[in-house]
Amino acid sequence: MAEQNLRKNGSRGAPRRGVAVLGAGMVATLHRRAALLAGAEVTGVLASTPQRSREVADQWQVPTGYRDLDEVLGDDRVDVVHVCTPNATHAEYAEAALRAGKHVICEKPLGVSVEQAERMADLAARSDLVATVPFVYRYHPIVRELRARLRAGEFGDRLLLVHGSYLQDWMLSPDVSGWRVFPDSGGPSRAFADIGSHWCDLVEWVTGDPFVELTAATSIAVRDRPDVGGASFTGPGSGARVPVRTEDSAALLLRTESGVLASTTISQVSAGRKNRLWFELDGARGSAVFDQEAPESIWLGGADESRIVVRDNGTGASEQRRLSQLPAGHAQGYAQCFEAFVADTYAAIDGAAPEGLPSFADGLRSARLVDALLRSARDGSWTKVQR
Repeated sequence: MAEQNLRKNGSRGAPRRGVAVLGAGMVATLHRRAALLAGAEVTGVLASTPQRSREVADQWQVPTGYRDLDEVLGDDRVDVVHVCTPNATHAEYAEAALRAGKHVICEKPLGVSVEQAERMADLAARSDLVATVPFVYRYHPIVRELRARLRAGEFGDRLLLVHGSYLQDWMLSPDVSGWRVFPDSGGPSRAFADIGSHWCDLVEWVTGDPFVELTAATSIAVRDRPDVGGASFTGPGSGARVPVRTEDSAALLLRTESGVLASTTISQVSAGRKNRLWFELDGARGSAVFDQEAPESIWLGGADESRIVVRDNGTGASEQRRLSQLPAGHAQGYAQCFEAFVADTYAAIDGAAPEGLPSFADGLRSARLVDALLRSARDGSWTKVQR
């Protein structure tokens, strides 16, 4: 009922806009919900086949199950295209949408190569269109609080060390497979491109100190997985098994532009870790920790005492208060981050300049980090990150 009312009335007085969603998986459903909550009309969905498009359109209660991309781009109702398809299709779909005059939200990775990402970012920059990438962990209110405190000098005049990890366990079973595993559909990097990219983006955005070089090693824990087709990526496969060529885990040492040493461990095979994006910033006067599995607070460390600061929409940094959709003590999480990101994208289309909105330029930055990781893992050396 709430979503029906949103479709009818819009949200926050925002102008109505038409949105088409490309893809029908879990992430696509997040895009659909966030679009509705931001006051958009979802005109239709493009899935893997015309029949599947019609089925999902019926499930979503949207007007159109698109036959193909041309039908999407020819639909005058569509102002924004959300690209939520397998990685190898991102460049083709996003570029076509931009050339058709549509604003774009494209899932990361922006492209499966630096060359693709450069082309996409350049096309977006030359257009008058808004093109964004969902690095949505920036939208945890308490991340905004941490960032504001860092910039205010609360942790000292410089950082001494940055460290952390991003751990999952969804690839632990040797029988789990899907399109993300295979380079022709998922790209040459899996764990790092999928989740390590989020860790790097978040840390760089919070600190404002980009990584300039890194040395890395990668590991494949499960050497072969079921050869599955289609877009399924979490269910067990059956039948023939094929060699795995993308990493299950990665370990990195990095150095920032100001010379700060950083380290991170990325894994999709860490039992019990569901979505643990964790980082610590150690400054000259204090430290701070953010843990995405406990997103309502930050740990602040000092030489004499340490304390926990919780999200509170009545206190703290202005951006923390802006993004606090629920009263303190009522947990916010990933879904609210995603909704705020989409709302900010639509606000940018209307001429606003929301703080921290991740653009195609940020997607290109991520592609360059993925490229540096792969080159370092191959060559076994410190590797410069392309600027």
